[in-house]
Amino acid sequence: MYLTRFRFNTARAGARKVLSSPQVTHAAVMSAFAEEVPSAPSGARVLWRVDHNAKAEVYLYVVSPAEPDLTHLVEEAGWPTTGTWQTREYAPLLERLAEGQRWAFRLTANPVHSVRVKDGQPTKRTAHVTPRHQMRWLLERQERLGFEVPRREDESVPRPEDAYELVVRDRQAHRFDKVERASGARNRVPLTRATFDGRLRVTDPEALRNALVSGIGRAKAYGCGLMTLAPV
Repeated sequence: MYLTRFRFNTARAGARKVLSSPQVTHAAVMSAFAEEVPSAPSGARVLWRVDHNAKAEVYLYVVSPAEPDLTHLVEEAGWPTTGTWQTREYAPLLERLAEGQRWAFRLTANPVHSVRVKDGQPTKRTAHVTPRHQMRWLLERQERLGFEVPRREDESVPRPEDAYELVVRDRQAHRFDKVERASGARNRVPLTRATFDGRLRVTDPEALRNALVSGIGRAKAYGCGLMTLAPV
């Protein structure tokens, strides 16, 4: 597995085009591989995320079973003569994970749940749109994902969602056209994304490794599901 980082030159029209919709970004990411990258038996797959740290500081992160070549992005949306991308082996970090370790993390995900509007009708997938429900969505999954988000030491927090070392930011709702390969039909696709910043304690290293390489939640092709870790 590989972890790659690329910085967009947001002053360029090419960068704005690549960032114009999750579908366009997905196509640019997949163009980094000479051959189709199949999902590994472990579930490992290509995952990506765009971090908007500031107006002129936008990064693309990619986790992939094969090493990517981002020459096309450098030429179209980067700094062709002075910039490049950074790729490193992901295995050393994955192998270091151990129970009890504490890490800072960032995750962009598609928090959804299934609801039934009327009795007898099939359930419909619906996005969580408030920070409280989006946070609860992640906390409900933490045990099976192999980590625990610690509670804050300050017990006088005014709201339940403030009790954890976790914040939700960059909540975005997108709508973009998706063309079906077989029929050529154009469908309007809604997508809600939220970015989680927080701290975690490792409870099940193998489950967390799987989450880091196979992704968390839905809409993985559209920039959701990639969690990255950083030392606390």
